[in-house]
Amino acid sequence: MYETDYLIVGAGAVGMNCADVLLEETDADILIVDRHAAAGGHWNDAYPFVRLHQPSVYYGVPSRTLGSNQIDRSGPNKGYYELPTGAEVSAYFEQVMRQRFLPSGRVRFLPMHDFDQNTGTLRRLLSGQEHQVKVHRKIIDTTYFATSVPACHTPKFDVEAGLTIIPPNALPATAPAYGAFTVVGGGKTAMDTCVWLLENGASADQIRWIVPRDSWLINRAITQPGDDFFYASLEGYAALLEAAASGTDVADIFARLEASKCMLRIDPDVTPTMFRNATISQGEIEVLRQIGDVVRAGRVLAISPTVIDLEHGSLGTTPDTLYIDCTAKAFSARDVEPIFSPGRIFPQVILNGSVCMSAATIAFVEAHYEDDDVKNDICTPIPLMDQSEDWLPMIYWHLQNVQRRSTEKDLGRWMRANRLTGFGAPKGTRENPDPKHLEILARIKQASPLASKNLKNLMSPATP
Repeated sequence: MYETDYLIVGAGAVGMNCADVLLEETDADILIVDRHAAAGGHWNDAYPFVRLHQPSVYYGVPSRTLGSNQIDRSGPNKGYYELPTGAEVSAYFEQVMRQRFLPSGRVRFLPMHDFDQNTGTLRRLLSGQEHQVKVHRKIIDTTYFATSVPACHTPKFDVEAGLTIIPPNALPATAPAYGAFTVVGGGKTAMDTCVWLLENGASADQIRWIVPRDSWLINRAITQPGDDFFYASLEGYAALLEAAASGTDVADIFARLEASKCMLRIDPDVTPTMFRNATISQGEIEVLRQIGDVVRAGRVLAISPTVIDLEHGSLGTTPDTLYIDCTAKAFSARDVEPIFSPGRIFPQVILNGSVCMSAATIAFVEAHYEDDDVKNDICTPIPLMDQSEDWLPMIYWHLQNVQRRSTEKDLGRWMRANRLTGFGAPKGTRENPDPKHLEILARIKQASPLASKNLKNLMSPATP
């Protein structure tokens, strides 16, 4: 029998942030369980060339910096803050566990364990041995995101025997034996795979890219932290709100976002229908535009030695082609649920674009507020994204949360001091503020209520 104040199910970014803040803000005992052998969640299964899609300063836990806070001087991300590799992120979470959590004496970690929500039973995956666990305060269930990674994904299309289809994890070891590559999938994993092939010597003529849906992508230039990028990031936010306030429909809003360089698309002649909050640099866009054989005929249905069947047609292929399956979704859209309930916390996104800061904030609210109804009022979940239309409720609920939390002074101070906010500082002083900063703030103040009103009007009655 185990006893604990908080049982955290999952040692990924969400669970680690909850533990980090609860360790700092409470005197609680914490038990973390995970099916993996080490902390880090899905990063344990990541493909070897994956990188975090946002600057490292926005990721990890509040108590420990990730990365070296350097500007990349080469490659497609040149000029922007570093994007740590998957190996670096995995090592970081393991260090947080081994160097901060466990030495505290208040955190225990059970790797290679499963937790049955119905019976309250912990089970060792290797031996099958079971233990009961008594939770005095709450279970923190981090499974809402149900993250899917290529290494653990089974394609939903048929592949005839004898053909080679691999996840991106196997690409570095397998690619040298092939001269033709077909990348299946239109998301960021597929983009990473195409960029890796091109940067490692494959010619654009060797690559076929099957893109079921094109995606709108956030321009990484407006997401940069630190003083040097302060005005670019703040102006990007102002432009985003102004597009939300003035747009007549989804298409018009994205046209405005593209015109203000908040959003990018790979093919300027194809209107994307997908939005999953991924970021990309203009340098990556230019690399991807080298590929000429881009197939837009829906999802793959089946692959034979000579034919690829698609939703809207078919095309010829050869038996010696290497297929890379990039169709796993990092997460699937699902209905939001109350985050706080008796005996349970169900973390979800409450700050647009930041899973880590969302989880940390939820844990802070748990530590400093008593009533679950008040906690839920402060922490309204933002729906996960899939289609372009999902941008509307995402920004609407982001603005509602910002407005609601602005009334909580202690929470606001904690959030502003948290390293995961990543913002730089304006020039000037309190006595002599910088006019440019004041001008952008005035734009944001004017656009925010108009954006909320317009987005609410544009959203369908069925929108969460």
